[in-house]
Amino acid sequence: MKRIFGPWIFRAAIITAFVLVSPTAYGQETQTIKGPVALVNGAKITNNEYERELNLYLQQASQQGRQVPEMMMPKIKTEILNNLIDRELLFQESRKNNIDINTEQVDQQLKDIKARFPSQTEFEKVIAQMKLSETDVKSQIKRNMAIRELIESQVTQKINITDEETKAYYDSHPDLFKKPEQVKASHILIKVDADATETQKAQARIELVKIQQKLKNGEDFAALAKEYSQGPSNVKGGDLGYFGRGQMVKAFENAAFALKPNEVSEIVETRFGFHLIKVVDKQPGKTMAYAEVKDQLNRNLKREKIQEGAKLYIDNLKKDANIEKFI
Repeated sequence: MKRIFGPWIFRAAIITAFVLVSPTAYGQETQTIKGPVALVNGAKITNNEYERELNLYLQQASQQGRQVPEMMMPKIKTEILNNLIDRELLFQESRKNNIDINTEQVDQQLKDIKARFPSQTEFEKVIAQMKLSETDVKSQIKRNMAIRELIESQVTQKINITDEETKAYYDSHPDLFKKPEQVKASHILIKVDADATETQKAQARIELVKIQQKLKNGEDFAALAKEYSQGPSNVKGGDLGYFGRGQMVKAFENAAFALKPNEVSEIVETRFGFHLIKVVDKQPGKTMAYAEVKDQLNRNLKREKIQEGAKLYIDNLKKDANIEKFI
């Protein structure tokens, strides 16, 4: 598992915003700890801060469909505590560097956060559930903005990725720049439940045969999809956009890739039901040219270098810091 500190430092939105739009995160049971969970040069990291970070992490994992194994929890908790310590160190260093965020910047960020809520009342309700005041929120905004400015001045501005570096990376990682064959297809679907009887399947097929005949009589595929298709793409005339191999169920994929542009398949059966598939366009597999990926590659390499530089910067701060952990 990668260190967690990176995303918190470089993410465009401050951590408070993520917490505020995820109030349900705080249902996770955590052990209440009296006193601070850590001291960083005498500054306290409270148990409330620690619990908020832990619950946010678990909430995000849940939203992404990831199960967090119990055996991973000790490592995750350690990483979260380390992340809080890193942020405190960075904030203290921002003050040593006389970085000050003006009130207008903080107010604008707070305004952006509030805009994510239906009303001021809902905003106040959520921060109250979190045992925060609006002053606390503004303080957190100011801290995070100061940290970002510190990293910008001490790390980001000192990093430059040359054309030679991007070209060398491109040449040494050819597989990363291969674009697989793709098709752009539309379909008309008549749904069949997984437990459907043979009679029900036959009725669905007959329904699609009637639509197939309309196509043969010259009617428009997209118009028929809007009228008859039972899939969510019906509002777009059955358009599924571009897709590559491995993105659709096998029977659908095989039929689509076997068609030429503007051809319509025979009836195809999948676990979802019966389909008529029309291929609109085909794009052969290719290796993307260096010119196509140069700018994005430069940004990616710079982001990696910033992550590495930030870690080194924090590690150097820790050498002279007095850090005590109580969990």
